[in-house]
Amino acid sequence: MPRKYLNELPRRNRLELQEILATGDTLLASQKKGVVHYRNLCDKTAEFHARHLDFSRDTVTIGQADELSATDQAHVLSTLKGFMPWRKGPFNVFGIEIDAEWRSQRKWQRLLPVLPDLTNQVVADIGCNNGYYMFRMVPHQPRLVLGFEPLLHHHFTFKTLNGLAGCTNLVSELLGVEQLGLFENFFDTVFLMGILYHRISPIEVLKDTFKSLKPGGTLIVESQAIPSDQPVALFPETTYAKAPGTWFVPTGPCLVNWLKRAGFSNVELFCQHPMDESEQRRTEWMTFESYRDFLDPTDPSRTIEGHPAPWRVFVKAVK
Repeated sequence: MPRKYLNELPRRNRLELQEILATGDTLLASQKKGVVHYRNLCDKTAEFHARHLDFSRDTVTIGQADELSATDQAHVLSTLKGFMPWRKGPFNVFGIEIDAEWRSQRKWQRLLPVLPDLTNQVVADIGCNNGYYMFRMVPHQPRLVLGFEPLLHHHFTFKTLNGLAGCTNLVSELLGVEQLGLFENFFDTVFLMGILYHRISPIEVLKDTFKSLKPGGTLIVESQAIPSDQPVALFPETTYAKAPGTWFVPTGPCLVNWLKRAGFSNVELFCQHPMDESEQRRTEWMTFESYRDFLDPTDPSRTIEGHPAPWRVFVKAVK
């Protein structure tokens, strides 16, 4: 597929990204079992295109029930069930309610008071998952929202949803945060949500993010955190809340300092709150362990490992 956005990058960066993306395209066209499974699911709904779209409300709505016959709706339902577990949502697809693990609308509502004007902007959503937040950006009229998502499951889920929705200004690529620095002076706004605590070197990630922004560009960071007024971070011995890929879990003031030392200005901690199981929980669309299973069953103020239970913190900053 044409990737016209690459033409706006320096030649050296463009060539390196083209090579990375070509490797991803080869994987997506391969006969590897996992790829074929998700590709076949995605192809099952290729003939359907929604007439009604509504991304302005908590539930991302793609199509209405009366747009499909009962047989076709059952076909779509089977496809969507094939993409379980659903982590981000909620969605309504041709009348099918998808109650995802995360009530992602709550996070979006916390961002709205500080959301920059996205009109005609080039935006990055790092770790975009199934694209819930990308769809929520559409009413704000960005020129391009580029999702970075290296996992095949999430990549094909978004491709399926946007195949139904047909939003030409939304693109998800098999890219990770590791490639962000190649987008030099490219983005007007970067959303870096749920990423930093999974990285061995969060400062390097923030420096690459700084590099990817245009001068005057905005970064919105959301992170798992621990509660404290001190600028410190928890470094768990093995896992935090059962997650082995968690490295540094900062406090709000620590995250602010990380951003400042990475070069950002006007750093504002605009929201912080304790997590609870009403926001992240098991549903019929995500039947595995969820938030409550990560806590000490006798003391919900501690994780199963005995660490402080998670908070979420939100910071806005400017290049």
